[in-house]
Amino acid sequence: MKTVLVLSTFLITNITLSQTVLDSTKTAHQENSAQRMMAVEDKKLTFGGYGEITYNQPESQNGELDVQRLVMMFGYKFNDKVQFFTEIEYEHVEEVFVEQAFVNYSIGDNLSLRGGLMLVPMGIINEYHEPTTFNGVERPVVDNKIVPTTWREIGIGVNGRFPEVNLSYQAYIFNGFKSTDSNSDEINGRLKGSSGLRGGRQKGIQSTVSTPTFSAKLDYYGILGLRLGLSGYFGKTQADDDIEDIDGAIIGIAMVGLDARFNFKKFEARGEFICASLSDTDDYNDLTEKDLGSALMGYYIEGGYNILPLTAKQRLVAFARYENYDTHAETEENTPRNDAFNRSDFTLGLSYHIVDGVVIKGDYQFKENALSGSEVYNQLNFGIGVWF
Repeated sequence: MKTVLVLSTFLITNITLSQTVLDSTKTAHQENSAQRMMAVEDKKLTFGGYGEITYNQPESQNGELDVQRLVMMFGYKFNDKVQFFTEIEYEHVEEVFVEQAFVNYSIGDNLSLRGGLMLVPMGIINEYHEPTTFNGVERPVVDNKIVPTTWREIGIGVNGRFPEVNLSYQAYIFNGFKSTDSNSDEINGRLKGSSGLRGGRQKGIQSTVSTPTFSAKLDYYGILGLRLGLSGYFGKTQADDDIEDIDGAIIGIAMVGLDARFNFKKFEARGEFICASLSDTDDYNDLTEKDLGSALMGYYIEGGYNILPLTAKQRLVAFARYENYDTHAETEENTPRNDAFNRSDFTLGLSYHIVDGVVIKGDYQFKENALSGSEVYNQLNFGIGVWF
């Protein structure tokens, strides 16, 4: 853990201190779909979308072709202060989800009230996951195993900026993860060692809420081309009424994230560190017969370089990303640590932006875990992504 903190501090410090010349063609305000559509001023109704078609080929196994997701987005501007935004997502052709659906009420120039189904602001990818905004066919695994992207829940809160100090802020009250279900005489656990908190997402589907959770993020954008983020999420999980008072049905969660994004001429870099501390996991594991860890940790560092001239209309970015993630970073006394959950990926690839909004990607991933003798398959990936 100390090594990771040193690496994260070193990365952010060097990025900050190395800026002797800034690229004026770049901005520190990186947008996602909601931000882009809500910034449209001359239309009441706006629409857009993004999608990904992927091919994954693990070594010594059959490959998989998939329309991984197709998302349709709609926004409506009632007046200068009130807007509505929603995303309807089709996953793997057959599954349909509402990914976002919220009303934004602008109280002032730098303060808005927001309520509905919203993305939890943690790290980078959970809010900025459009396929043309990140390198690699697949999203970083840290943002799957540690931050359960796409992580969204129903809540209410505020967002805005402190322009005098170049800070943007978000603060929300959400319903939380659901840790247990009651089914007849059985209690089923939704959280486990291999996937951490991912199974606990309620996604706005008849969500149970017993105790609210708090989520907040600060982003610093005062240096051109650089954006630094600090995220936090705190609270308890939820459980059905008839079992919520049983020891182990509910656990506590405290998650903190640091992230950095930087662009300078042809060079781009990003990094992320996420750590979650969970309480009462021994009681939870005894009740559900699961193997949930008491701490989850992950980080990645990525660098990319545009091979084509800055004057070209297209971009060809060669990139490398190293990530380490461990859903058993710590375990309580009665839960044996599983080294198979301590994993590392090294990804090398290309992102070819043939036009603004269309990218063709290819990469190769070298994978390993810390369990002696464990067989982990490297993987070749290709994909097409669009965003409009």
